Amino acid sequence: MSDRSVAVLAGGLSHEREVSLRSGKRLAGALRSVGVDVREWDADASLIERLRTDRPSAAIVALHGGEGENGAIHAVLELLGVPYVGTASAACRRAWDKPTAKAEFARAGLDTPDWIALPHTTFRELGAQAVLDAMVERLGLPLMLKPDQGGSALGAQVVRSAADLPAAMVSCLAYADTVLAERFVTGTEVAVSVVHDGTLPRALPPVEVEAPGGVYDYTARYTPGATSFHCPARLPADTIALLERTALEAHALLGLRDLSRMDAVVDGEGRVQILEVNVSPGLTDTSLLPTAVAADGGDLGTVFAALVEKAIERG
Repeated sequence: MSDRSVAVLAGGLSHEREVSLRSGKRLAGALRSVGVDVREWDADASLIERLRTDRPSAAIVALHGGEGENGAIHAVLELLGVPYVGTASAACRRAWDKPTAKAEFARAGLDTPDWIALPHTTFRELGAQAVLDAMVERLGLPLMLKPDQGGSALGAQVVRSAADLPAAMVSCLAYADTVLAERFVTGTEVAVSVVHDGTLPRALPPVEVEAPGGVYDYTARYTPGATSFHCPARLPADTIALLERTALEAHALLGLRDLSRMDAVVDGEGRVQILEVNVSPGLTDTSLLPTAVAADGGDLGTVFAALVEKAIERG
């Protein structure tokens, strides 16, 4: 890889900028440890000029939220003809919009919690309380509210009482114009990463997430020691196999490429309830993909170096 130069794109201007910078820094260090020439670039107004004048062999999108996951930066890289690790822009958009992705899962016969997505204008025009009452009648309580687009569980919260719904909706709408309300599923929360660093995509060992209070929110995700992780998950072998098959199926169904992470809950009946699939998994010290790579006996730098080679071959 000594003759390869890789631009790690991190930062940006989304709510997840600080997390992205941490992911980028860790990834850059991992790649350097296996001999890769790495440039660390922020996704700002200078990026396009840098890509043109100091063209890398490939880029890796380590951005979270917004342009890093909705396909925008990927489309720019495609426009400039720069090979990159990650999913093509069109499929990024499909995965980024949670209601769209959930509808794809449901149509394919994959389990996902029942949901409804409503824009802010619906609450304003039809009366917020009437809409909220209908939502509770249909989905029941507790509910999980989250922005229809976004990551790191920003704006997401569990609502256990109808009286708490209005305030929770306002908080959620601070991050998006549309709220996704889904039936809260109790069970074992897991994350299964998929990487395509060899001949075929493969699922890494599932990571079981044991968050304080049972809610894996922003604080639980990025505060060292706040959440316990078990990899592989403490589940029966047949459930582990089902999780891995489901992650690979979701990855293929959405047309994803190189890597992804499926977040899911194994419910009381042993079904895998898909919550969402992320095209730009976190790479921080508390993130789940690096945990799975280590549990699999791998090395983060080696895995991404192989993904870089595949991207260059595609390019």
